[in-house]
Amino acid sequence: MNWGYKLTLAFVGFAAMMGYMVFRCYNTNFELVEKEYYKSELRYQEVIDGQGHANSLSAAPSFTQNAQGLVLQMPAEMHDPAVSGNVLFYCAYDSKKDRRQHLSLDKNGSQSFDHLLTPGHYRVKMDWSKDGKKYYTEKDLTIL
Repeated sequence: MNWGYKLTLAFVGFAAMMGYMVFRCYNTNFELVEKEYYKSELRYQEVIDGQGHANSLSAAPSFTQNAQGLVLQMPAEMHDPAVSGNVLFYCAYDSKKDRRQHLSLDKNGSQSFDHLLTPGHYRVKMDWSKDGKKYYTEKDLTIL
């Protein structure tokens, strides 16, 4: 095999490799953490204040898994059906698994999420308010 064939083979191999790389780049899914991140950055002081209020509670909201699904238990100060807010289950690697639920507590301060989530790792972002005071907390959660 002379040098001309070797050079042609090298160029064809390089072109095939570049074609494969371009193909992979076009088929890669890039997801943003939030679609409107600029608006959420402007509201970040509210998040900081809400975290301070949530840290002043007697206990943090907790999640437990059982056969029926996932159960949220709020601290004793929040055992009031008038508490309103949202719970976002954020999955960092797949936005199709993200779920947002309205907070609707029973008289014991708990809420059930029956088979809402597929197994995986989630960051739970909760924001709620009671008597005009806003609260915010984040928690990592793994659903089995």
